[in-house]
Amino acid sequence: MSEVLSQNEIDNLLQALSTGELDVDQMQNADEKKVKDYDFRRPAKFSKEHLRTLEMIYEHYGRLLSTTLPLYLRKNVSVGVANSETVTYSEFSNALSNPVILGIINFLPLQGNIILELQANIGFSFIDRMLGGEGGTIDKPRPFTDIEMPLIEKLVTICMQLMVEPWQTVLDISPIMERIETNPQFAQVISPTDMIAIITLNIKIGDTEGLMNICLPYFTLESVMDKLNTKYWFSTMQKHNDESYGNHLESLVSRVDVPVKAVLGKCNVSVSDFVHLQAGDIIRLDNRVNTDLQVYVGNIRKFTALPGTTKDKYAVRITSVVREEDE
Repeated sequence: MSEVLSQNEIDNLLQALSTGELDVDQMQNADEKKVKDYDFRRPAKFSKEHLRTLEMIYEHYGRLLSTTLPLYLRKNVSVGVANSETVTYSEFSNALSNPVILGIINFLPLQGNIILELQANIGFSFIDRMLGGEGGTIDKPRPFTDIEMPLIEKLVTICMQLMVEPWQTVLDISPIMERIETNPQFAQVISPTDMIAIITLNIKIGDTEGLMNICLPYFTLESVMDKLNTKYWFSTMQKHNDESYGNHLESLVSRVDVPVKAVLGKCNVSVSDFVHLQAGDIIRLDNRVNTDLQVYVGNIRKFTALPGTTKDKYAVRITSVVREEDE
C-alpha cells in the first residue's frame, strides 16, 4: 500500500517544484528500473561463487599432479590453475584441435560424464619421457599410434584417479574411464547447447608447456551445486581439527612403498668371467665379513647394518642411522 502524504508535505513538495529545487524529469528517471539483457542461449547457471569453489578444488588437484607425475616421469612437473569460465559445449568442442587427448569420464555417483582434455604436446612429452627420452615434443602434430595409446591411457587414468581426493569435501566420487578419444568429432557426449564450466590448468613438464581443460557440465553437477560455495567448503574443513588431519596424513604416508636394499659389497669382473660364472663359484667383494653393510632407502644411504638370518630368511640388523650431516 502506497504511503499517504499529509497536506503539509504536499505543500512543501509543490513549493520545491515551483522554485526549481526538484526536477520532474529527474524524479521520473529515478523511478525507472535498470533492465539487464538476458541471453536465453547462454543461461547463467554457474555463478562466480561456483567457479571460485571449483578453482579451489582444482588448485588442490594441481598440487597432487605436481607431486605425482614426477614419480613416473623423473622430471619436475609444475601445475597451476590458469582460468575458469562458463561456455556452451559447442563453443568448447569447436575450439578443440586435432589430434587432442579427450578422456570421457563417468563421474559416479553423479549422473553424466565429464571430459578431461589434454593438449597433444603434453601427451607426446609424456610418451617421450616414458620411453627414455628427454621429454621433448614433436614439431608437426600427427595422430597417436597404437603403441602410444596405452601410454596415453595410463596418463589420463592417473589424472582421473587423482580427482578423488580434491572432491572429498563436496562428495565421495568413484570416477570410471569410459574411453579416450583423439578426434573431437567422436566426443559428442554432451548436448551442444548445454552450459559447462571449464577449469583450465597450465602444465609444464621440463621445457614443454601445455594446457589441461576439465569440462564439467551443469547437468552432471546439478545435484551438488548447493555444496559448491566457499561457506560450505570452509565449514566442512573446520570439522577436521589439526590432530585428525595429521593422523590422516600419517596414515597416507605409512602406506607408501619404499624400496630398501642392503649392499653386501662391490667388485669388478670381466665380461668373460661373468659369462662363465657357475654355481659354487666365489666372488670376492670389497667388504670384510666384520664390516657393517650400507643400507639404502631408495638411492639414499640411510643406515648401517650387520647381516644375519631370521626364521630361515636373510636379514640385517640396523647398527646406526646415517644423518644428513654425516654425508
